[in-house]
Amino acid sequence: MNDAVFSKRKALEADGWVIGDAEDFLGLTVEERRLVELRVALSRAVRAARAGRGLTQAEAARALKTSQPNVSRIETAAPGVSLDLMFRSLFALGGTLRDVLPSE
Repeated sequence: MNDAVFSKRKALEADGWVIGDAEDFLGLTVEERRLVELRVALSRAVRAARAGRGLTQAEAARALKTSQPNVSRIETAAPGVSLDLMFRSLFALGGTLRDVLPSE
């Protein structure tokens, strides 16, 4: 953190502002944070698998037997998308668990 940012942060804290991140603001538990991280990693892996095959979302939708808006929701980890659907999409596009959890 550079000096200007540090000074601004200290000034805000002195005025009563609380500095944190989105997770702090939302009050997520450790388990909820991990679930969010998994969903984001999985959505990125689906997008990378699709792009790696040179497919548009519409083409991927045909391969997955779904609609392009559903592919978009999967790739953005939309709240209504199940982990099951996200994993099935990843595998159908040629992805693996290592694409989601490379250090595991």
